[in-house]
Amino acid sequence: MRIERNLAMDLVRTTESAALRCGRWMGRGDKIAADQAAVDAMRMSLDSVPMDGTVVIGEGEKDEAPMLYTGERCGSGGAEMDIAVDPVEGTTLLAEGMPGAIAVVAVAERGALYNWQGFAYMDKLAVGERARGVIDIEAPVAYNIRAVARTLNKQVEDVTVVILDRPRHKDIIRQIRETGARIKLILHGDVSAGVMTAIDNAPADILMGIGGAPEAVITACALKCTGGEIQCKVWARNEEEHNLAIEQGVDLKKVYQINDLVRGDDVFFAATGITSGEFLQGVEYFSGGARTHSVVMRARSGTVRYISATHRWDKLMRISTMPYG
Repeated sequence: MRIERNLAMDLVRTTESAALRCGRWMGRGDKIAADQAAVDAMRMSLDSVPMDGTVVIGEGEKDEAPMLYTGERCGSGGAEMDIAVDPVEGTTLLAEGMPGAIAVVAVAERGALYNWQGFAYMDKLAVGERARGVIDIEAPVAYNIRAVARTLNKQVEDVTVVILDRPRHKDIIRQIRETGARIKLILHGDVSAGVMTAIDNAPADILMGIGGAPEAVITACALKCTGGEIQCKVWARNEEEHNLAIEQGVDLKKVYQINDLVRGDDVFFAATGITSGEFLQGVEYFSGGARTHSVVMRARSGTVRYISATHRWDKLMRISTMPYG
């Protein structure tokens, strides 16, 4: 069923809500409380979105997540949609008062989003629109960096690769350094890292390395909207997951393209900054309200909107039961 309504503004209100509620937990050292505040706000806001939504990427199974669990129905009614949420991408960043935490939601038509079937991680390679079509996740690191450099008309030394700072990436980081390319190491937040390769004045040119499988799908939604590209391979962490792959018939050598992760063009992506980073500015609180900075994208039109919003508690509380002020 084709999605006729533009859900962009409805969805960005859900990420704004999550950011406003959890932003007060910045630097307080409590990841669980911060995440719960965001979950509560996003769940309530999603019920006002005119869709018949089902959470396919959320906070976990029903027995471990009371809200935004896999399979939960959300929305006020309308077209059938898949929902992917990350109420706080970067809970540690938020809890420790570090840059780059965001609230994220993506939706697509029912059945469009890839189900990673219990595998937590994927090996990823992502670029923006200008470098689409020149990358190959099965090629050497140096090949991809040089291919992107040629396409972007850059020296290799001017190409920036963003990668999670993890022991598992020691060899990849070594290979990147051998090419002479620049490296942006991040502690958390590979949705932000993937999306930042595809925005105007991109802070990074390539995302490389192993990160979350759910985050790969959410990133694919954003890149579908902007014209970027992502390639992934399921990454088994241990023997147990290797055996699970055999049982489920999952080919660990298969390369998943963007259309494997999210099908069709009825795709929306929205994110709001919680703590300020290179992608989005964080929540700023003032007497009686707050300011937020968000982005919302739609694949069918290719429209990308950045939204700076001012929220006044006295008026907001008249139309919402969520205790913002």
